[in-house]
Amino acid sequence: MAVRRIVPVIRTAATRESHDFYGLLGFEEVMDHGWISTLASPSVPAAQLSFTTGDRTAPVTPDLSVEVDDVDAVHAALRDSGAEIVHPLQDEEWGVRRFFVRDPNGRVVNVLSHLKRGG
Repeated sequence: MAVRRIVPVIRTAATRESHDFYGLLGFEEVMDHGWISTLASPSVPAAQLSFTTGDRTAPVTPDLSVEVDDVDAVHAALRDSGAEIVHPLQDEEWGVRRFFVRDPNGRVVNVLSHLKRGG
């Protein structure tokens, strides 16, 4: 299992103001689904921040996202360890397979892999 990137998720009603502020630090928008958007550094694309008004398909909003190369293996390992899965493993319409787990500090972590496109 390999980690591909870690992205803080900031819950906010001030999305536009956040984009403007972080834009001054050099971040540019790379994704916007209306309820969640992501900014990235053009020179280091894996350096990202996400802003959300709340999660669209889950009962809680995660504190951070961790993209892994094999979400099914990570889910199995965490489930088998007794970790609290707070949102089930599922495919989302926007092209990711994900689940949420609570870490030992009470933080909710969105663990995901991008779905392969095509056949």
